[in-house]
Amino acid sequence: MESSMSTLSAGVLLFLIMDPLGNIPLFLSILRNVAPERRRFVLVRELLIALAVLFAFLFGGRYLLHLLQLKQESVSIAGGIVLFLIGVRMIFPPHDGIFGDSNGEPFIVPLAIPAVAGPSTMAAVMLFANSSPGRTVDWSVALFLAWLATAFILMSSTYLFRYLGTSVLTALERLMGMLLVALSVQMFLDGVVAYLKLAGPS
Repeated sequence: MESSMSTLSAGVLLFLIMDPLGNIPLFLSILRNVAPERRRFVLVRELLIALAVLFAFLFGGRYLLHLLQLKQESVSIAGGIVLFLIGVRMIFPPHDGIFGDSNGEPFIVPLAIPAVAGPSTMAAVMLFANSSPGRTVDWSVALFLAWLATAFILMSSTYLFRYLGTSVLTALERLMGMLLVALSVQMFLDGVVAYLKLAGPS
């Protein structure tokens, strides 16, 4: 992942990975079992937990990568592969739900983690922090804006589902999947080019 990526580009990438449109049916299904007067509180709580987890990975992820002695290039290549698989899954979603049915009030799992703060989102913020440690403020702004847009969509999930319908939401999710596949390929190629430059002069 190149350090030249703008704050806006990083925010868009994180927003695509969070996939709020694809999470609307999951959130509606899980919150259906929650008392109506507590649904908004539970939704806000889970979104804030997801934001806290992602910021923890943004600020602490770089140290984790150093501890594991992982190079930026290898992590970028691996991240591109993971995001590619996520994008393909968005384009061709599985027939059955990932988390199945759930009873009672959710706490952390599955709404905060992995629906919003999933492994791919955690990996992305770690890549940002590792690629340009001096731009932590930029990455923080990008993460917060992506989370804010995701939170707005999920808070409006009932209205969006009612007015757009399943077919339109599915089409939008697949479009986001296509964009994510393109971004993942670029991330993979950037990692390969950086690795070849690093290994070239011997």
